[in-house]
Amino acid sequence: MRPLELSASEFRGAGAPGCRLAAEFLATLDGRRTFPATSAEETARAFDQPLTEEGLGEAVFNDLRAITTRSRASTGRLFPYVVGSGEPIGSLGDLYASVLNQNVTAWRSAPAAVTVERTVVRWLAEAIGCAGFTGNLTSGGSLANLMALAMAREARAPANDDGAQPCVVYASEEVHMSVPKAVAMLGIGRTNLRLIPTDDQFRIDLHALEKAIESDRQAARRGIAVVASAGTITTGAVDPLSLVAEITQANDLWLHVDGSYGAPAAMANPAKFEGLELADSISIDAHKWLYQPIDCSLLLYRDAGLARRTFAYTGDYARTLSDDPLEGFAFFEESVELTRRFRALKLWLSLRYHGMTAFRAAISNNLRQAALLAQLITKEPSLELLAPVELSAVCFRWTNAAVDTLNDRNAEILRHVTARGNVALSNANIRGSFGLRACIVNHLTTEADIDAVIAEVLTAAEATALHRPRALQ
Repeated sequence: MRPLELSASEFRGAGAPGCRLAAEFLATLDGRRTFPATSAEETARAFDQPLTEEGLGEAVFNDLRAITTRSRASTGRLFPYVVGSGEPIGSLGDLYASVLNQNVTAWRSAPAAVTVERTVVRWLAEAIGCAGFTGNLTSGGSLANLMALAMAREARAPANDDGAQPCVVYASEEVHMSVPKAVAMLGIGRTNLRLIPTDDQFRIDLHALEKAIESDRQAARRGIAVVASAGTITTGAVDPLSLVAEITQANDLWLHVDGSYGAPAAMANPAKFEGLELADSISIDAHKWLYQPIDCSLLLYRDAGLARRTFAYTGDYARTLSDDPLEGFAFFEESVELTRRFRALKLWLSLRYHGMTAFRAAISNNLRQAALLAQLITKEPSLELLAPVELSAVCFRWTNAAVDTLNDRNAEILRHVTARGNVALSNANIRGSFGLRACIVNHLTTEADIDAVIAEVLTAAEATALHRPRALQ
């Protein structure tokens, strides 16, 4: 037998331990820790080993159990950052996509995979109220935002041939860190990213935005784009998209909506996202609030011709020879990626297996659970909300201490909650206040899990008070 080759029966046998452990993991998920009881040193001892010359065979699958026990489990109580829950049918799509090993560059390279991806893109555009948009799947929202701003630059200040021209991008001070990274990589420069103040709802201040645009115009600085947020990463704020669109249209600016976190909620509550369809481009992370296994994101845009002007640069060896609009289609002419995995298969299987009604219901449940958590916080005298709850991000803090110690005390509480491993939260800086943050984008979450957030924080507050040096109490 040739090197690396497996017969069908050998593959079936090799796959059995992995499938068994995966099923065991799912069956015991609710009782697992949200943070593993391990240290960096102990984890290194487990895995930082010499590579053997001779293969271990099926014994290597014993490592899967060790990996599992040193991993964060996506239980219904995993709420840090914006962490999706990894819907299991999607994971089967990932497995089969890896076995098929399609390079989704163009129709001629992967006819079924390209057709499935284009269909899934259309489904999702229609589901969020943006029928007619097209696009492609990416590794994450960071790449989607980079590509969107590359399109904005080519639309308003073309740079592909002669290099980047001086130009300006506008976004709120709550914008995701991928946007400053993108303007740096595109040669626009972070000093040309105008971070606009936000209102008391953490939405972009429209007056300040217009003032900044006018100031740049008076100084002969060319504005090219506004990045609006459909769910900011910290508080989940949704910018007033219709009003931002009026400003961009009046000033000939590209409108990109970073909906990586929040845009899927337009499926369940479209009124919160009025004006989303007015964007020129939209980023969405399916591995967040569509619960898909990582990685799976989406960039939508209304002008495929501009995408091709921005990204098409094809060597003779890869040139598409067909004039047929379907058989001649190439994703690599609308993307920075050439090699692309079959990301759409997990979405195709997951969406068709469960149906859109189930996804809308799961998102609606998360919205209700966030509202419930906010209610519980307001009812607890020692806790307070730090920001409005617009979507499913809930920012709060424990308050039963001197004001000048609250940031340190809440940091201690967070460390204690994390170490206990029953609930996972993240930190949030809310206008100078150290906050605790739960972001609920998990199809497994129950009301009992929401109750556990309050219980764990109060337990941690009591425990950290008991262990503080007397001079610091």
